[in-house]
Amino acid sequence: MDRKERLRQIMKEEAETISKAADRIDYDVMSQIMDLFCTVKKKGKKVILAGCGTAGQAAKRIAHTLSVVEVPAFFLSPADSIHGGMGAMQEGDILVLLSKSGNTQEVLNYLPAAGKKGLTVIGVTENEESRLGLAADIVLKIKIDKEPDCWGIVSSASTLASISAFDAIAFAVMEETGYTKEEFYLIHTGGGVGDILRKEL
Repeated sequence: MDRKERLRQIMKEEAETISKAADRIDYDVMSQIMDLFCTVKKKGKKVILAGCGTAGQAAKRIAHTLSVVEVPAFFLSPADSIHGGMGAMQEGDILVLLSKSGNTQEVLNYLPAAGKKGLTVIGVTENEESRLGLAADIVLKIKIDKEPDCWGIVSSASTLASISAFDAIAFAVMEETGYTKEEFYLIHTGGGVGDILRKEL
């Protein structure tokens, strides 16, 4: 297989993975997460996200997207969390923990404090029987057949599937809460999006 064909194959495999995830994912669980996210702002609470490695990058991306649609959210570094960072976690907040295996120790470190402080824990994992899966209040299972790298183990398509699921949740929340372009422009005056909004409003 030549280089261009291999590149095309990888991109198509990633796209197909997300398509398959859309057929497999539990929409009742996604709806349950939506219900929680729709109330975050009016209750004065926040969504806290965490993960390690690639899952951590996905958590950062999801946190930003939620903030964009006025669901207050931020990424809490696993390294900072055990050095006082978990002080940001307060009763009624929502904690979203991403771990493909569900057994990543740095992610599991949040659970004792979250339990004692009264947070709702959402675990995003492929393994419902993992330590995260068993401890979480809500489990969003995202499992794929194979990663598209030559070894089939580098988290990539699975990460995109997680991001896609939370994009769907965020944009559905945006519609359900009646989020307006005027509200969006208040927080997004910069870049090309800000230019578009300026012309439309």
